Amino acid sequence: MEANISTERTFGKTIKYFANRYFIIALGSMAKGLFASLLVGTIIQQFARIPFLTDILTPIVSTAQSGAVVGAAIGVAIAIGFKADILTICSAAVVGAIGYTSGAGGAGPVGAYVASIVGIEIGRLIEGKTKVDILAVPIAAIIAGGIVGILLGAPLGKFMHWLGEAIGKATYMSPIPMGIIISVVMGIILTAPISSAAIAAMIFVAVDAAGNALSPEVLAGVQLAAGAATIGCSCQMVGFAISSFRENRWGGIISQGIGTSMLQVPNILRHPAILIPPTLASAILGPFGTTIFQMKNMGVAGGMGTCGFVGQIGTFTTMLELGESWWSILLRVLLLHILAPALIAWITTLILRKIGWIKDGDMLLD
Repeated sequence: MEANISTERTFGKTIKYFANRYFIIALGSMAKGLFASLLVGTIIQQFARIPFLTDILTPIVSTAQSGAVVGAAIGVAIAIGFKADILTICSAAVVGAIGYTSGAGGAGPVGAYVASIVGIEIGRLIEGKTKVDILAVPIAAIIAGGIVGILLGAPLGKFMHWLGEAIGKATYMSPIPMGIIISVVMGIILTAPISSAAIAAMIFVAVDAAGNALSPEVLAGVQLAAGAATIGCSCQMVGFAISSFRENRWGGIISQGIGTSMLQVPNILRHPAILIPPTLASAILGPFGTTIFQMKNMGVAGGMGTCGFVGQIGTFTTMLELGESWWSILLRVLLLHILAPALIAWITTLILRKIGWIKDGDMLLD
């Protein structure tokens, strides 16, 4: 009996270790790599519209957003997250680029993610164990990660593209239920210790599984889905910032409203009811974004919410390119990303405090 209990505990610890390593650390690191390349390139692209800066910034943008560079950034970010040595980190850049660009249409972030993990783990097994690490580590890491990136990255990339296309079609045809589902699910993922930004980068893309441009209707659906995701993520961050103002004051507004609502995870595990106000805001506002207000976004920005206002920058970028006026976008962003989530979360929290579901101190941050 004791042997069985010990085995079960060991198995549980093993599962927890790998789940934390590959779904929390790796995805979180991947999001940083995406941010430092693809997303920052998108932000710089807006400055490239200024006539006297166009010639200078356009080459920077095209390089920062190129598949190989983004894949390399993902690989390096994950390697650093795994605390790998320098040779493995450099090898991860190569492997990430291979994984990102593998397949006819390019596997994208998921290809870089899979290839990088394999290459890094192989590199870490070897690093420091031979006298020829400078050759052994890169060769083993690049070959292993490269093969996996080519064999698995492309099919996984096609699957993620298919999933994004399916979500786009469903959102275009049924904007209200999909607005609710996407907003709530992506919002919860953002608050959970999983990278919603990485998931958004894999799903909200403008090409199909074969690498061809999506039809206008499906692309519009994908953009609306990403817009709903942005609303859901913003609701979580702004919602928790306002709901917990009594406990955390202005520091909580900044750390959660501009930083991350993930800070509330320990409190959610102890007091699940605190998740209700921001999630209710997501469910209410998501379908408004996919119908009346037609909020749109794309790529990694769809999973960032108000973190550094990246979700809002992505919304402006996407909608300006679609010909929307800046003042119209600004009003809708202020309403659906900030004011309405704050109001709904505040009212809901007051009700839940009054009936005893939420008590003083339930959302206090350490």
